[in-house]
Amino acid sequence: MEAMKQKEILERAIHGQMPIHLIGIGGVSMRALAKMLKDMGACVQGSDRDESTYTEALREMGIPVAIGHFADNVKNASVIIRTAAIPDSNPEIVAANEAGIPILSRAEAWGAIMTAYDQVVCVAGTHGKTSTTAMIATFTQAAKLDPTVMVGGDLKSIDGTLRIGHSPLFVAEACEYRNSFLSFCPSVAVILNIDRDHLDFFKDTDDIIASFRLFAMLTPENGAVIINGEDANSRKAVEGLPRRVITFGLDETCDVHPERVWEETGLFRCDVIAFGALYGRLRLSVPGKHNLLNALASAAVAVELGVPSEAYYDGMKQYVGVGRRFEFKKDWRGAKIYDDYAHHPNEIEATLKAAKAVKPNRVICVFQPHTYSRTVKLLDEFAVALSHADRAIICPIYAARETNTYGISAEDVAKRIPGGVAVESFDEAANLLETIVQPGDLIFTMGAGNVYQLSDLLV
Repeated sequence: MEAMKQKEILERAIHGQMPIHLIGIGGVSMRALAKMLKDMGACVQGSDRDESTYTEALREMGIPVAIGHFADNVKNASVIIRTAAIPDSNPEIVAANEAGIPILSRAEAWGAIMTAYDQVVCVAGTHGKTSTTAMIATFTQAAKLDPTVMVGGDLKSIDGTLRIGHSPLFVAEACEYRNSFLSFCPSVAVILNIDRDHLDFFKDTDDIIASFRLFAMLTPENGAVIINGEDANSRKAVEGLPRRVITFGLDETCDVHPERVWEETGLFRCDVIAFGALYGRLRLSVPGKHNLLNALASAAVAVELGVPSEAYYDGMKQYVGVGRRFEFKKDWRGAKIYDDYAHHPNEIEATLKAAKAVKPNRVICVFQPHTYSRTVKLLDEFAVALSHADRAIICPIYAARETNTYGISAEDVAKRIPGGVAVESFDEAANLLETIVQPGDLIFTMGAGNVYQLSDLLV
């Protein structure tokens, strides 16, 4: 469905005060979308599989939320918005199709909303989208640009996952899964990296690269595409692209790169060079070389938007991370517990290396694999990445949208890791941690599922 048609459908529902029904309304991007639509004057309602603090918060905002997916939930709806995880067999989708109710994807709805903004910065990539989007959100606020922000993690500076600004600037995280980001309307497209992932949808790496190329082509002729100049797949995606391409990276051949890099316990400081001249200085409060790369990508955006270097520096000083990204949870028996969303081998390795740079006694990783297909297809890579922990505890695989047709298990991951242990539940993981924890340890709960709940069991 074309963006203008999507916009027309939404505007008609909003101005006519006809109910817009969101399936999976408790999800990160969906609850942000619900809030955005309500702020635009829409009559919003939704449904979700489970009760949560998020569904309760939506009700407190005056948005009705039904628990469970039933045909009756959509009987009064004028428009349906669904996530990529909602199958066609969902009772609400079936009922909507039978009744002829228009159905938009979440990405199509966001894309329609973006058409109202003059500047739209969309941050894509296999890894680092949320952190980089959050960095851009932080320094654009420091620069008083009053941005609208949609990000895939809880950011304290915007009190959640959505900030509604009143300027022509929209900053959004853009996910490649099921080509969702191809519904967006970027004037600045950021590609942080391109890696093998979501192989339940993409055929292979070339298929993923082709998708990112289409994403880059969404920018207008006077727009810009910002890429990781050291990432071969990103370079391949924009090869011969009839757009202005800006590169960032650690290498001095990149348009935006660092000089005089200084690192202590995983935290980086540097000068930022843009197109051969000093742009400004950078001081990070979040650890890891991967975050230095994220910050350089955000610096390239700052230069493109014309943000003064002082505002960029001040904003980045204020940036202390985003929910579920190296997030400190609690002190426990002399150890520190952190939580991280890392669920791809490269993300795991980057996070564990950053943890080692903090110089703890040991790094213990409690990992919950996310989806059976990803676990099977990247099994050897997971083993290598998790070997960077001193101890690796593997929890049962989080199914998400899948069923286990592969016969894969946590044991298959654990047995490939030196000293790796598979457990059958979070309770078992908690009991094991109690027997092995030592003062000075750094414990990570890691994965894209619900492994973050484990820290509540450690009392």
